[in-house]
Amino acid sequence: MSQPHPSQDSWAGRRDEARVSVVVPSYNHAPFVAEAVRSVFRQTLQPAELLVIDDGSADDSVRVVEGLLKDCPFPCELIARANRGLCATLNEGLSKTRGEYFAYLGSDDLWLPGFLAARVRALEGRAGAVLAYGHAFLIDERGEVFDCTSDWAEYADGDARAMLLERTIAPMSPTVLHRRAPLERHGWNERARLEDYELYLRLSAEGDFAFDPRVLSAWRRHGANASRDFVWMIEARLAAQANVAGSLGLSAEELRRYQRALNFAGAEDLLRLGDKARALRFLRRGLRGAPSTAALARVLLRLLAPYSLTKWRRRRRRAIAAQRYGKLSI
Repeated sequence: MSQPHPSQDSWAGRRDEARVSVVVPSYNHAPFVAEAVRSVFRQTLQPAELLVIDDGSADDSVRVVEGLLKDCPFPCELIARANRGLCATLNEGLSKTRGEYFAYLGSDDLWLPGFLAARVRALEGRAGAVLAYGHAFLIDERGEVFDCTSDWAEYADGDARAMLLERTIAPMSPTVLHRRAPLERHGWNERARLEDYELYLRLSAEGDFAFDPRVLSAWRRHGANASRDFVWMIEARLAAQANVAGSLGLSAEELRRYQRALNFAGAEDLLRLGDKARALRFLRRGLRGAPSTAALARVLLRLLAPYSLTKWRRRRRRAIAAQRYGKLSI
């Protein structure tokens, strides 16, 4: 099912702030895609167009989306085709839309109603910014909030290179609105193992990242999330750093330093999950990448702590988040 994209005349007649193209890459998320798409419908600032691209789903996603788009309050289209991967899907979505601003929402993630209005406002006020982003809730299959990036992520406003390379922290995709022009100059590397990190590195050389501390998005973790494989994600980020080193003007020694920092951060993540064996592998590579003596001491204590303590800490964090935030209702 599809509705035509806006004509040139209709685009010219739309108010300035309604220049956002939204793409939903859909893949085997039939239990969640309806909620994701409805969260686009419920934006206080409606996008100029919505394009849903089903990337060869084997479940009921296409039928669910077809039914939803009958009630879409703005121009929309569904493309269902064979699987090509997320980066190819995002590049296709970018090429088939034309809004001045571009955002994509994973078919299992969510936007709160004020997301697009806030992000457009941020970019309108920051001519040198290539994207706007913010904090996100982390939710489970039932929509229960079990974490929030505002509780731990030290995001940067402005120059993002140190955040990306030294602290190895990156924006979560459902929090981001891109300015189209710089995004089109790079697009997504279809050979990359992780879709956004390499793109963020390249964009950070072009302009600022405009940070909004409000929590206006939700990223869902469930059994099908590829990013739950932390080892895969760490290796993919290491590859992305190597890919962009030349274009960012990094020396061989700078790249080695950033790779050590990333290996150390990966070891910390794996220790939080209780995976000491894999954490040790990355710690050997990144021992000299510890940002401080305190961080190194914290990692060593976690290596010595029993797994039962790690599990208790995780349960406690989830319980505190559930009490503080509850269930997300869009």
